[in-house]
Amino acid sequence: MKIIWGEVILVEIPFKLRGTGVGIMPTAWQTLEFALVKLEDELGNIGWGEGFGYSLIDATKSVIDRLIFPSLIGQVITDIPTWNRNTQRQLHMFGRYGVTIFAISSVDMALWDLFAKRERKPLHKILGDGRGRTEIPFYASLVRYGEPNLVAQSAKEVLDAGFTRIKLHEITLPDIRACRNTTGPDTSICVDVNCAWSHNFVETNLAELRSLDLAWLEEPIYPPEDFAALKSLRGRGLPIAAGENWCTSFQFGQALAAGAVDYLQPSITKVGGVSEYVSVIDMGARHDVTLMPHSPYFGPGFFASLQVAAARPGVQALEYNFVKPDAWLADVEGIRNGDMIKVSDQPGIGFEPDLDVMKKYGRVLGSRKL
Repeated sequence: MKIIWGEVILVEIPFKLRGTGVGIMPTAWQTLEFALVKLEDELGNIGWGEGFGYSLIDATKSVIDRLIFPSLIGQVITDIPTWNRNTQRQLHMFGRYGVTIFAISSVDMALWDLFAKRERKPLHKILGDGRGRTEIPFYASLVRYGEPNLVAQSAKEVLDAGFTRIKLHEITLPDIRACRNTTGPDTSICVDVNCAWSHNFVETNLAELRSLDLAWLEEPIYPPEDFAALKSLRGRGLPIAAGENWCTSFQFGQALAAGAVDYLQPSITKVGGVSEYVSVIDMGARHDVTLMPHSPYFGPGFFASLQVAAARPGVQALEYNFVKPDAWLADVEGIRNGDMIKVSDQPGIGFEPDLDVMKKYGRVLGSRKL
């Protein structure tokens, strides 16, 4: 397929948030930000991808515009994983991970969307045997509140919305306990502290953490790629999860070789796109780990994650960011039934953007559209 045109569109949608919004990131997190990659082939097909970056989507866009598009536009792509590996090699001097890989991820995703549309098949039928799942289970992922009453209130809303599993991002034991006291013993609760704790903190509080009956503890220590330290926390009655902030199958291979985790959590917009994501999912299936991928926030990455999960039964569940945006970039709630979300059977990844929402919440580089 020949790529004749490409564009990166920035979209920023506010979401309603109780509390300060400060915690997971150094500044208040109150918007969902998307760097949408739009590619066109010589047949007029459009492929969509998503560049990750939170408040750094401008940087992701810059890498795509200045380092990827100049060599991609006009090129004939016959093998997407090969294109991905070659591009990683070409850009390695700009950093093997982080924004460089976020940018590659987005274009890789758009290429797969194009390829599946050219084949007139949903991506899961391209990647699997055609007998993929029609819906995928999700767990509800809350923002960090830092106040027990807000944690309890949000936990109730999650259960009322039909979810049976909750992920917290709280970093104090009283806040975590507030969720457990609210839900009772039968709800699955996991905790992602985003590397806020130390090895010593986990050791000191191991008894209380066990008493909370957590499904897993995610990214407990810094740095997230300290595989030896993560391994040392395993087998203590508290399953360890990580992977959202690892990039490429190479780094995941190192983590699996070290026996770092019980739960493996690649993110399709961070790991290297569909090509690297599928490689990691298949690698994890060959090891004694459970696949609980991180799932991006309601853009192309979300829908591509659904497609891969449909084709790979080893994926146990995906992550649903439990927030209330002012608008939906694509229809997510319309395909959700409790904690199950329907997989699109349309050609491609199944992402159909709301053009009015894109126009209203789109912004140009360095400024915001009101």
